[in-house]
Amino acid sequence: MLTIQDCIELSELTAEEIDAIAEHEHVSTMVAAEMGWYLVQTPEGEKRVKRMIVDDIDAARERGDHARAGKLKLVLKHFLEKHTEAG
Repeated sequence: MLTIQDCIELSELTAEEIDAIAEHEHVSTMVAAEMGWYLVQTPEGEKRVKRMIVDDIDAARERGDHARAGKLKLVLKHFLEKHTEAG
């Protein structure tokens, strides 16, 4: 049986990137890992993941959660370094 950690490792995303997708889409970590893996297979999908993270940053700022916005900025930075087509 696969664990959630196995799914995260297979997704080509970090746990933090998957958490950002889960937050944006209001889904479980497992669903977000599957969705993220699917999306990073194409440049358009990578851009969609980037947009999700940016939306999460904006939402955190709007609610005054500057710590979360800062963490998400680092998530975005890492994502863009690894997924160059998203830039």
